[in-house]
Amino acid sequence: MSRITIIDTDPGIDDAVAILLALVSPEFDVAGITTVAGNIGIDTVTRNAGRILALAGRGDIPVIPGAAAPLSRKGFDTADIHGSDGLGGVTFPEPVSEPLPGPAWTWIADMLDRHPKGTVDILALGPLTNIAMLVRERPESASRIGRLIAMGGAVHERGNVGPRAEFNIAADPEAADIVFRAGLPLVLVPLDVTRRVRATKADTAFLRESGTPAAKASADLVDAYFQSTGSGESRPLHDPCVMLFAMRPDLFELSPLRLSVDCGFGEDAGALGLSDDGPEVSVAMKVLGAEALALLAERLTRPPPPVPDAPASSRN
Repeated sequence: MSRITIIDTDPGIDDAVAILLALVSPEFDVAGITTVAGNIGIDTVTRNAGRILALAGRGDIPVIPGAAAPLSRKGFDTADIHGSDGLGGVTFPEPVSEPLPGPAWTWIADMLDRHPKGTVDILALGPLTNIAMLVRERPESASRIGRLIAMGGAVHERGNVGPRAEFNIAADPEAADIVFRAGLPLVLVPLDVTRRVRATKADTAFLRESGTPAAKASADLVDAYFQSTGSGESRPLHDPCVMLFAMRPDLFELSPLRLSVDCGFGEDAGALGLSDDGPEVSVAMKVLGAEALALLAERLTRPPPPVPDAPASSRN
């Protein structure tokens, strides 16, 4: 049975693959895509969200822009990884409709308030700024979230923007700290898991040969990750792991961990620490990587599902 789902994202190569995966998977009734500055600026990530929806034939799904910057610090520039357009130079059509007025957290809150408590999920693929603003501005609405599954952090793994810091959390540590302490039904998917999910050239060849728009675009996107690594495996497919967990939590192993967030301004800004005083968070610490990749490929190569006759669950 599909669940009403909001995707909060900063597309981003792996974000795009994750969004395409959600759009072809029956577990998700995607009600809207909210954007946050992260991999690149807010105007570009918002346009990219619309471009991804256009490729998937889902211009009926609204895009709502959110935070243009972290709560209290400067963001990162990742054009060296994701390209100047955020999508690795892969060709996507232009959006078929304009974004709705923001801010994203107000739209999210209104969606949560319109539906029974616990029936709307948020899949967070970027910095947690929009979710933190939701907690700050509309805490009663935030308490209605069914599941919040977020990609971010590193527990035992090295960081990817610092010795111990991962990009999404380091981009806005204060936002992560607010969200972790809010008592939401949160599952965190860190580098400890996502680094176990990497595509090979054989994987992208299989996707491309299937001929479906989602599979071909995903193959092109992952190939852009190969170009930036020069190895036999892609960069980790971080964000698709969020969708894969939502679809098949049995492929992952969760651990309840008390976590602190380094909100300083040194090289460990955004690093996670194990702390007796920290809020308890459910953290995915293990994954069956081959099975996860197989599920990703199986879904992306399916024929596109029919577009719903009516917008899902009062999208606007």
